[in-house]
Amino acid sequence: MAALVAAESAASPGLAETAEAAELSRALSRLLPGLEADSKLGRRRALEALQRALEAAWPEESAANPAAAAAAFQGPWARLLLPRLLRCLADPAEGCRALAAHLLSQGLRRAARPGDALPRLLPALAARLAGPQLARGRPPEACEELRLALVQLLGLAVRLGGAGLAPHLDDAVRVLRCTLLDPFAAVRRESCECATGLARATPDHFHMQSESLISPLMQSISHQHWKVRVAVIEATGTVIQFGNGKSVDDVLPHFAQRLFDDVPQVRQAVTGVVGGWLLDLRDRYSFFHKLIPLLLSSLEDDIPEIALMATSLWEKVGLQWQRENEEDLKDKLDFATPPPAHHPSPENRPVLGCRELVFRNLSKILPAICHDITDWVVGTRVKAAQLLSVLMLHAEDHITQHLEIILRTLQRACADEDRAVVSNCIRSAELVGVFVSPEVFLKLILSALKKSPSPAGLLVLASIIRGCPREALQPHLKVIATELAQPHVCQGSENLLHGEHLLLCVQTLVSVCQEDCRGCSLQLMEVLVTIMALSGATGLSDKVQETMDALATVQEVNSRQDLYREHIGPLVEWLAATQNDWTVHSVELLQLTVVVTHAGPALGEVLPHLMPILRSCLQPARDPQMRLRLFSCLSRVLLNAKQTIDSQGQFHHYLDTVTKDILVPNLQWHAGKTAAAIRTAAVSCLWALISSEVLSEEQIQQVQETLMPHILTTLEEDSQMTRLISCQIINRFLKSSSGIIDPDKFIRIYPELLKRLDDVSHEVRLAATSALVTWLACIKNDDGKSYYQSNIQFLYRELLVYLDDPDSAVQDAVLAPGI
Repeated sequence: MAALVAAESAASPGLAETAEAAELSRALSRLLPGLEADSKLGRRRALEALQRALEAAWPEESAANPAAAAAAFQGPWARLLLPRLLRCLADPAEGCRALAAHLLSQGLRRAARPGDALPRLLPALAARLAGPQLARGRPPEACEELRLALVQLLGLAVRLGGAGLAPHLDDAVRVLRCTLLDPFAAVRRESCECATGLARATPDHFHMQSESLISPLMQSISHQHWKVRVAVIEATGTVIQFGNGKSVDDVLPHFAQRLFDDVPQVRQAVTGVVGGWLLDLRDRYSFFHKLIPLLLSSLEDDIPEIALMATSLWEKVGLQWQRENEEDLKDKLDFATPPPAHHPSPENRPVLGCRELVFRNLSKILPAICHDITDWVVGTRVKAAQLLSVLMLHAEDHITQHLEIILRTLQRACADEDRAVVSNCIRSAELVGVFVSPEVFLKLILSALKKSPSPAGLLVLASIIRGCPREALQPHLKVIATELAQPHVCQGSENLLHGEHLLLCVQTLVSVCQEDCRGCSLQLMEVLVTIMALSGATGLSDKVQETMDALATVQEVNSRQDLYREHIGPLVEWLAATQNDWTVHSVELLQLTVVVTHAGPALGEVLPHLMPILRSCLQPARDPQMRLRLFSCLSRVLLNAKQTIDSQGQFHHYLDTVTKDILVPNLQWHAGKTAAAIRTAAVSCLWALISSEVLSEEQIQQVQETLMPHILTTLEEDSQMTRLISCQIINRFLKSSSGIIDPDKFIRIYPELLKRLDDVSHEVRLAATSALVTWLACIKNDDGKSYYQSNIQFLYRELLVYLDDPDSAVQDAVLAPGI
């Protein structure tokens, strides 16, 4: 071996070899035989000696003339050192391999022609990093740090070799395909940098090999280390930029997933790469419809720096495309149209090139968004909803030709459970109102509501109205309000969300159109009454009342009571049309209840329409549960009759209707608990009537003559409340009679009251005693006492028993002054 080394050093490569080169050759010739030692310690010492020799052969003075020093080093390096060091890369000792890699790195940096080493260096690296052992699941080089050093050596060779690396592209790519999947994260990062350098160094040949790197890159793009993911994304950008553009289709799904990465640097890397492709990729026009959505998605990133970066890149893309297509855009550039009057941010309106790019590619982008917006992954739905609003902001009035699919998508997405999806879809719907004529969007959305009204459809309509200019909406107000008032829309569901979104439609109409709502105020009132009727105890009533106040304000009336006064007649007539078919489940019954309980003084103005409805619906043949609800409603308004049903002082004209047509039929005894409940409701209603102070004493006497026999029978009811109220009613009747009662009817009263003194209820006994006191008080003159003497004596004998009653209150009542 020593003889071989001496022969190589003696062989003169040419007359130009300098004395420094000869001296270095002799020094190396003395040390190189040690690399063949049997012991790893001997080989290691030889490598360390070589390292010292190289450092001694490269004094600081060589920095003054680096070219001469590199030329002197080139010969010994290529002839003596390089082959031996490459063989040492396969040394069994890890330390020897590490020193060999280090010396190779030093030699490449110092050599005058580092490219000359490539024919031997690249195969050696390929053998250590991509040998046959890799097929068995592990690389030939077992040490992670050494694999990193070898990849760094490859990167150095790429930087120094430049275009001369083209003949060895196969070996370099074979190495990178393996190292890009290395278990050591640092090796993957270094491999990405190496792939980037290789693409830039061999642009004329790299496109033939670039596709083979895409698969390992995409396998590493989801690596657990975010720095690896960033390096992979940036390397992919360069590989495709200088390689085959067809690979864009293979990487786009992976890039789209990285936009959901939790690490901002990863999303920023995707944004930068996609923006670079849109600016510089040779085939970018073929991929605009695929790349634009990725870049525009970053406009809505949570990190302001990423959003600003995406905005800047997108503007550059638009301006560049605008310059490249200046001839096609000449008219639009010369006669630029101002932004729409209600543009949400006219000062930040995208440049013409950006708007045109979106418009021309919208038909290709929109189907994918409509699909993703209903994806099962929440993040995908949010991104799709954000992107849709960005695209609509760019497309402006061009969205009209895609409006049907947009509205259909928005209606599906507004039913999403995620608030972020819904809020972005609301923003998109508002943009429909800004850019599309009401004639167009109303035709589509109202027809959809007719087919299948839904909370999501109502939310979309409310949002569109919010974005629409008042002057454009004004001619269509009546159509919108009439459609909202249709039963299939406003009565379509008792779901709380349906009511909320229906109310939102009314609120938006009132807030946008203001005084223009006067022409459709009745229809809006019908909708509000229906919402209140169906919302029940869900908490919408207060919001409905606020909306009524707002509607009253735009109509220039003082309060919602005045609003009811203006519309009470048509409202009651509207409800009366279907009264014969009502049951307890009828929405119209709930609507009537709302009108009656909230109309206030206006109720007194519609008695000619209201009383026939009550008389018809409170007949014994009608639904019992409905009658119970109506009696409850009637009792409430009778308790405050002066401010409600008798506000005009006309209620007395309908007294016979109430007593003879409504109360008498419902006080008649029928078997069953439901019938008993109705009798209780009727008795309560009667008590509210005679306690309301709207009837004179003479009118109360008329009521008494009609209803006293029925009230006496209700004293035997099972319901304690019914018995108690009946005693109170009889007491009130007796006080109003002033002793003027038919004697036969008068005598029938006290035996029934006497029975109630044995009632199980303490309150009933006291009420019965009070009524008996009033009964005795009705017998005032001597003639009366003489006529009723036997009855009075019987009554006293019965009452004496109760002087020993265990209840002292009953004793005191029996000993009352009247008795």
